[in-house]
Amino acid sequence: MDFAPAQALMKELRIDAWLVFDFRASNSVLGLLLPGKRHTTRRTALLIPAEGQPRLLVHALDAGQYDDAEAHGIARDRFVSWKQLHAWINDALGSFRRIAMEYSPGNALPVVGMVDAGTIELIRAAGVEVVSSADLIQASVACWSAGAVSRHADASRKVASAKDAAFSFIRERLRAGQPVLEHQAADIVRERFKADGLEWPDGPIVAVNANSADPHYEPSADKPVPIHRGDWVLLDLWARVPGDENIYSDITWTAYAGERVPDEHRQVFEAVKAARDASLERAIAGWKAGGVEGWQLDDAARHTLEQLGHAEHIKHRTGHSLSPGARVHGVGMNLDNLETRDTRRMLAGTGFTIEPGAYLDGRFGCRNEIDVYVDPARGPVVTSCSQDEVVLV
Repeated sequence: MDFAPAQALMKELRIDAWLVFDFRASNSVLGLLLPGKRHTTRRTALLIPAEGQPRLLVHALDAGQYDDAEAHGIARDRFVSWKQLHAWINDALGSFRRIAMEYSPGNALPVVGMVDAGTIELIRAAGVEVVSSADLIQASVACWSAGAVSRHADASRKVASAKDAAFSFIRERLRAGQPVLEHQAADIVRERFKADGLEWPDGPIVAVNANSADPHYEPSADKPVPIHRGDWVLLDLWARVPGDENIYSDITWTAYAGERVPDEHRQVFEAVKAARDASLERAIAGWKAGGVEGWQLDDAARHTLEQLGHAEHIKHRTGHSLSPGARVHGVGMNLDNLETRDTRRMLAGTGFTIEPGAYLDGRFGCRNEIDVYVDPARGPVVTSCSQDEVVLV
């Protein structure tokens, strides 16, 4: 419960306080700021001023869920009636004029817009301006701890090993003239994850030929798909050391079942790789220049694909946040100027994927995914394995 990074950023952005408002776990940020297994049935509000002691408002029936608040330097207030709630808001906001909340103007960033319009109206009625907490979320709950950095490196080694095991399985089966199916290769990945003590919520994706043109394809034993000589195979896998404080390693590689990659497949692979590298180079240049935003990293990759003739083959943004919490897709900056315009800054201590893709419907798709951590001293560094040549299986 270290609020210092958020408070420092509030001073920089001239924000007086951050109000995290929740109703029955409607706002995941509260659970990240105040971790622990809690069950609340009424409204809860955490006010973090740019200077001074944070205050927590909780209903009397739920107060026991936060018995640890005072121990962490948070003043805990109770309410029973809506009149008391409104009085607390007016008192707590006091002389504040700019309040950050989980709000996104125009719903430009849906991942941030977690507070309902009525609550925003209630806070504005107290005479304050409501601004987005997007970068405060990054600074406080999207950053990797030193332990998380180390455990992510461990997960990345094991995920890379599982990737190698899956490709080896396919190669050995094909060379032996034995049948091999998409879901069987996926089983190999899961077996390796389990043996290595990793956790994963779903997946992996093993997709052959036209199936690889669907970014969210799922292999299934109910619809077995064989892998033959001459096939294109996409493998997307993700896992982490157990624990919500840890970070997923999330990578995508591609392979060809043969001795020589066809010219068209190689051309698409090289274009996607060039897009990946363009985004990474833009991140490094932005760090050295003093700042870069998520939409700019997306543009760097997407414009590269467009220039190489793949404008019609783009189906998704360039990358997503990697941060602590239950989800593979984290709460920090995404690399996106396609689905949304992500104006959040690339902050030190945060991480993300770079995963441009080109998808030729009905034929094949290619995605090349790496993980990046923004080291406070060195800037953006690649933390996962990185594919520079198509794997032959």
